[in-house]
Amino acid sequence: MPFYVAPEQVMKDRADYARKGIARGRALVAIRYAEGVAMVAENSSATLRKISELYDRIAFAGVGRYNEFDQLRVAGVRAADLKGFQYSRDDVDARSLANQYAQILGQIFTHEMKPMEVEILVAEVGQTPDGDQMFHINYDGTVVDKRDFAALGGDAATISTRVAESCGDRVGDSLDLGAAVSAAVAALSGPDRTIFASEVEVALLVRGQTRPCFRRLGEDGVVAIIGEGIGAAAADSPKT
Repeated sequence: MPFYVAPEQVMKDRADYARKGIARGRALVAIRYAEGVAMVAENSSATLRKISELYDRIAFAGVGRYNEFDQLRVAGVRAADLKGFQYSRDDVDARSLANQYAQILGQIFTHEMKPMEVEILVAEVGQTPDGDQMFHINYDGTVVDKRDFAALGGDAATISTRVAESCGDRVGDSLDLGAAVSAAVAALSGPDRTIFASEVEVALLVRGQTRPCFRRLGEDGVVAIIGEGIGAAAADSPKT
């Protein structure tokens, strides 16, 4: 006869496995600012993107195992295109996509032997600041509604604390793009290391633009905002 394992222990083991896999990756921060939503990920690759466009006003961001969250990205693009074709482009929203992702991740976590080692974020920029939405979906399908900022990946709690301390009450309408990106990079780097412009991936959802609203910043654009880098070593080095 097969060995008996309590269901609670199975779920705990799967959760521990997924969390360890996610913690090995690099983190990501999304912050609302006056003109939309800024998403900043620690990523030195020029081709493997953590942040992508899903639909007109909707973006996808993932941390953890790249091949797994990229599968989810493709599934989200297909679902959004199908719904927009069958009904209307205005009917595609972040909430419905987040619910679909939650169902997929919850089903895999419960029934498959290995859970997905991913955390994802679905963000939407509204016509007004009140219409902005961010949904953080965990590896087990849990959905968390985020209002002003979200941190994903390893040590997300510490990174969230840094963002809150850096921005204070300025998150949202009173925060400009430069301050939002700088705060995100500083939160990712922490006090003991430096993150340079070439090591981050920055993408924006800009309010008020015609479709699409998604815009990706290149290295030159990031340098123009934060300089060469942010962190302990960069703060001590002379400016050029």
